[in-house]
Formats: sequence, C-alpha cells, structure tokens
Amino acid sequence: MSSSGWAELLAGGLITGGIYALVAIGLNLQYGLMRIMNISHGEFLMLGAFLTWWAHTRWGVSPLVFLPAAFLVLMAIGIVVHRLCFRRLAAGAPNVELFEARSLMVGFGLMFFVQNTALLLWGGDLRGYEYLAEPVQLADMRFTANKLVLFGVALALSLALIALLKLTLLGKAVRALMQSPVGAQLVGIHTKRLHPLVFGIGLGLSGVAGALLSMSYEISPSMGEPYTVTALIVITLGGFGSIAGSLVGGLLLGVVEALGMHFTSPSLKMLLSYAVFIGVLIWRPNGLFSR
Repeated sequence: MSSSGWAELLAGGLITGGIYALVAIGLNLQYGLMRIMNISHGEFLMLGAFLTWWAHTRWGVSPLVFLPAAFLVLMAIGIVVHRLCFRRLAAGAPNVELFEARSLMVGFGLMFFVQNTALLLWGGDLRGYEYLAEPVQLADMRFTANKLVLFGVALALSLALIALLKLTLLGKAVRALMQSPVGAQLVGIHTKRLHPLVFGIGLGLSGVAGALLSMSYEISPSMGEPYTVTALIVITLGGFGSIAGSLVGGLLLGVVEALGMHFTSPSLKMLLSYAVFIGVLIWRPNGLFSR
C-alpha cells in the first residue's frame, strides 16, 4: 500500500476514534466522579442523533447550529435523570459497592426505557439526511466534509473539557472529588450541586456525539448500545477517571479498528475491540495511561 493509502487509513481511524473519545469522556466523567456506570449512556447519544435529524428534516436547522441545543437539551435531561434516579440511590445505599451495583441495574432500565420511547416516537426504520457530503481532497487523501467536521468538533470539545478540568475552579472541584470525595467535602465542595451538573455534562457530550454522527451515518433507535460498549472499552484502555486517557484511548482504538479491518475483515470490527478490551484487562487492568 502506498504512503498516501496508509495516511488515509490512519486518518480514517482517527476520525472514528474522535467520536469514541467524546462518548467515553462523558461516561468517564460520570463514573470517575460518582461511580455511576451508566450503561444507558449510548441511548442518550441516540436521542441527540434523532433530535438533530428531526430539527434538520422538519425545520431545516443546520446540524452544526443545533449542536449547542443538543448539548443543553441532553444536559437538562441528565440533571433530571440524576435527581430522579441516581441521587435517591446514593442516599439509600450503605456503601459504594452496593450503589455501583444498583446504579448498573437502573442503567439497564433506562436503556430499555429510552429505546422503546424512541421506537414509539420515530419507529424502527433507519433515518438519515445529507449534509456536507461533498468530498474534500487533503494532499493525496479524500474524505467527505461531514467526517472532517465530525472529527474537528469532537476533538475540539474533548480538548476544551480537558482544559476546563485542568484550569478552572469547577475543574479543580471535579478533580478533587474524583481523588477524595470525603476530603473534597471537608474543604467545602458542594457535592449535591456538582454531581447532577457533571452527570448532565456527560449526557450533553453524548448528545453532541449523536448529533455529529447523524451528519455522516444512518441512525436508528438501537444505535446506542454499540457506542456504550465501545465507551467502556475506551475507558478501560485509558484508565477509569482519566479524561485525557479517554481521549488518547478513543483515538488509539479507532486506529486499531481501522488497521484491523483493513488487514482482516470489516465484519471483525467488534471482535478486535473485544480483543483489545480483554488484553488490557489482563496485562494493564488500571489502563494504559494510569499513574
């Protein structure tokens, strides 16, 4: 294969990995801060995709213009979901282990609830639309414009969130809670306000990821589950609680899948992901980028 072919293959993997990273960062925020393994995370990505498709096909709203709305709507839903479900669980659980187990079961319930709600609203057919579908030539590589936009926005949001966590007072509070919940409360951090906010931000990021995906791929009510599984693999790869690790892990997994599918078969995509998942759990159970 020529050098341009290699470059295009790697770039395609990075584009896919950008979305993986954005979804995983949202889920990692929720688990790293609150120990909520939200198995329904991908269903809210699906909601973001359908809301964007609805806004574009019914009212002609540009998907890029709708991105802030997708974030805010899913963030608001996340705050409500946290207050109605997970805050009550946290208050009633005697220890963290029992809370994690109960939150996992609630996540399964939410997954089926959101899926079936989408089926009632939009049916089970595949949906899609054309947006920025014209090809763009970069050196000897060729991509559709929507995929380049998808990668650029996903990478920019991921880096912006990392900067927010590193440089702002809110970010310091979040990192303090991740490191020591008891210590953070002792220095005056208001967990009852911060938990729903961060949970909402996590779902808001999944909504943006869904909106970006709707520009390039067909969407359906069942599209969320594979992204939840992929996000879990990325979090394991990058390290639980490591946001920068989720970004690097997502990009790395995208490249591994692209190379694997090129040299084997596209039908083995998930098999490659699971192989990476099992390998990391065996040899680096704390993640490749844990300290």
